[in-house]
Amino acid sequence: MSSLKHKFRQIKKLPLWIYWFPATLMKLSFKLLYRFELIDPHNLASDPHSLVCITWHNRLLFICMSFSKQAMRNTSAVISASRDGQYLADFMKFFGVEALRGSSSRKGANAMLGAIREIESGRNVVFTPDGPRGPKYEIKSGPVAVASKTGAMLVPFVLNSSRCWKLRSWDEFQIPKPFSKLTMVVGKPIAVPPDLDAEGLEKYRLLAEDALKEITCDPE
Repeated sequence: MSSLKHKFRQIKKLPLWIYWFPATLMKLSFKLLYRFELIDPHNLASDPHSLVCITWHNRLLFICMSFSKQAMRNTSAVISASRDGQYLADFMKFFGVEALRGSSSRKGANAMLGAIREIESGRNVVFTPDGPRGPKYEIKSGPVAVASKTGAMLVPFVLNSSRCWKLRSWDEFQIPKPFSKLTMVVGKPIAVPPDLDAEGLEKYRLLAEDALKEITCDPE
């Protein structure tokens, strides 16, 4: 068993057809097993302008089903350059989301340049800025820098569940329990000034972190 597990961990990329069944199962379970509500007071989910979006790493499970197909097709996500990140990037293709590979720990500059190009081409970019290693609920400055360089609004959003299981991972990754309520909350957009220096980046990083925490609700 340990030998099989070791061999699997050596595989850097799986064939795409492997993801079809879990992706289909997730789509069906989202429709049949959960109640869903979108709270978007600023109507940003259908905003035609490019946005830099941030959310927590531990709320990713049903993110792709929480927005329209059109919004997903116009969105790229910054995903870790690790092997696990490759699995996630391939999986998200089944929901129409393109991947930008890189993180604060690996190929970060490539991801930043890619995010800027995506914004300038009219697409949205999503970051999970407390990943890929944490600390939990502590964001990094990458998305703030992208918003500052491109002029795009910085938008916090979070998928809260009324009941969930929490994995024993650094972020306590959440798996919503069947028949619980999922609430997608889109926060107030943050206008980030251009050409921020290090002090300005830290100021707006803290503002963004507080804005994301403000709309976050952790079930007991």
